[in-house]
Amino acid sequence: MSIDLYQPINVLKPVADDLWIIDGPLVRMAVGPTSIPFPTRAVVIRLPSGGLWVHSPTTELPEPLIAALDQLGPVSHLVSPNAIHYAGVPVWRARWPDAIAWSSPGVEKRARSQNIDVLFDHALDDQPPDEWSSSIDQLIFRGSRWVEEVVFFHRPSRTLLLADLIENFELDKVHGMMFKALLRAIGACHPDGRAPLDFRATFVGRKDQARASFERMRAWEPERVIMAHGRWYECDGGAELDRAFRWL
Repeated sequence: MSIDLYQPINVLKPVADDLWIIDGPLVRMAVGPTSIPFPTRAVVIRLPSGGLWVHSPTTELPEPLIAALDQLGPVSHLVSPNAIHYAGVPVWRARWPDAIAWSSPGVEKRARSQNIDVLFDHALDDQPPDEWSSSIDQLIFRGSRWVEEVVFFHRPSRTLLLADLIENFELDKVHGMMFKALLRAIGACHPDGRAPLDFRATFVGRKDQARASFERMRAWEPERVIMAHGRWYECDGGAELDRAFRWL
């Protein structure tokens, strides 16, 4: 099983004023006796202070990307949005040791279990810290027994940032009939991308918490939604959220 990348990878791609994406390399997530390839995506926001805030840092930093980032401003904050999205943090921290690393719920425990050496400075919670509260909102999306994700909203561009709460694989980029069938079965395919079925199952019995989180997130009225895996939504963000979270 394989999947095409969102070329070009490891380059800054402008999305809105002070907001860029970086489509990164594949990562593989173990699922029973096999593993599933995932395309990755980081988001870079330039804060009013001039520093760069990086959501779900990717795992490769070629020199041209480093140079492009340094031209934008100092890399100041490295954000792990959930306990699965952290492997790029030590890669970026090695290049920008003064950057502050922010942990999501459970990420330090998971990193230790995977024997990955990653040091975080501060923990994320339901309120944005002073370092970015002037331009970015956040909340912990609660209810899962597996992983709680911190979601973010860049107010100036009306952009919502998600990691795994929506996955939206484009099947024309996917190779292998069994892989395509699996993605259809778990409900993570464009144009009806959602949280995968196994992730949704972890909310059973706690959907009231998830609904409260969704209502708060939906109230931000995002125009666009950027996710870490698959095709992201350039417009009609609110409608896409209503569709993708109808399982609640």
